[in-house]
Amino acid sequence: MKKQMIAMLLAGGQGSRLGALTQGMAKPAVAFGGKYRIIDFPLSNCVNSGVDTVGVLTQYRPLQLNTHIGIGIPWDLDKQFGGVTILPPYEKTGDSEWYTGTANAIYQNLEFMEQYDPDYVLILSGDHIYKMDYEDMLRCHMENQAEATIAVMPVPWEEAPRYGIMITDGEGRITDFEEKPKNPRSNLASMGIYIFNYATLKQELQELAHVPGCDFGMHVIPHIHRRQGRLFSYEFGSYWKDVGTLSTYWEANMELTDLVPEFNLYEEFWQIYTAAEAYPPAFVAAEGKVETSIVGDGSLIQGSVKHSVLGANVKVAPGAKVRDCVIMNGVVIEEGAVVRKAIIAENAVIGAGVRIGEGVFAPSRLDPKVYNSEITVIGAGSVIPAGVQIGRNAAVMGPTEPGDYPGGVLESGDYIIKKGGRS
Repeated sequence: MKKQMIAMLLAGGQGSRLGALTQGMAKPAVAFGGKYRIIDFPLSNCVNSGVDTVGVLTQYRPLQLNTHIGIGIPWDLDKQFGGVTILPPYEKTGDSEWYTGTANAIYQNLEFMEQYDPDYVLILSGDHIYKMDYEDMLRCHMENQAEATIAVMPVPWEEAPRYGIMITDGEGRITDFEEKPKNPRSNLASMGIYIFNYATLKQELQELAHVPGCDFGMHVIPHIHRRQGRLFSYEFGSYWKDVGTLSTYWEANMELTDLVPEFNLYEEFWQIYTAAEAYPPAFVAAEGKVETSIVGDGSLIQGSVKHSVLGANVKVAPGAKVRDCVIMNGVVIEEGAVVRKAIIAENAVIGAGVRIGEGVFAPSRLDPKVYNSEITVIGAGSVIPAGVQIGRNAAVMGPTEPGDYPGGVLESGDYIIKKGGRS
């Protein structure tokens, strides 16, 4: 059976700029919004857009991502022909290699695409938060008789040098493009979402197969442009966020708590689906207090929570205070602990009387490119012993002990990594 359009979802990236959050999982598997994982958003977009065949390309630490997707039941993608298929790198006769670039990853899965003989292929990233009707993008692609269509959105001019920038004519045809230009001529940034005619995509991938680390933005799109192929833009005007840094990840979660959030999780006509464990409802005890926050199923709130996003099965003990935080599934915050402006990953335990987010900002001693805000990050499964104090822009990974904190303090900008010791 032939498919009109299939999707190839690139979900193999490490997401190194998320630091401790991706030490044990791929970036698309990171929790978001108290209930979801980042990959739920492009998967749900596919289902809501009528795309029923999705190949998910995995590579870096895929266990949690694979487990989460399963056979695609939450997204109605458990189908005999089509549905969702996990596509890891695999050993080939006489050759075996990892995915070395976005286009190279797709090239290594030509055989998967060929079985559906699609007219069009939708290329997606698994690490963005947005809602998009890919059917509308396909309609524009077909009307323009394009070979490739790139989703773009206007960004502030001062941010344009961070992106691949498209220059278009009055009809949306891409006449030129610049990769992270110092002096951009346009503010239309590529979103990393493409629709290709399958015949074009197959030809381009085969012609560029010899290019090391073959990438869509760096190689495929320029190659089509050089031969004067029909390249068009599809301008997107709604919410879209690349949550690739700790700051943008924290900000995107905090925006969900606005009185009228720009990105609304509660719209009935465009639902976000996920594979979630069955927990009882959240419970706020008599002594507990919750203000402008999202609280996941199964959570028990006996302390105070304000302007925060809590996942499922979180425990906030009596006297504990949580402010401006992202708290993931299974975290325990014990009695009297105070946690401010922090991201705490899954199943961490914050001991009684701990204070996180104290003092003033200091540059990171671990990695200033990753840790460069006032946000303190506690990795998955970490244990913070009772009574210690942790500063701002600090990072902790692993089960720590009182002896790891000289004088009971981890200063702002400092870090503790228990696996392999502290260096």
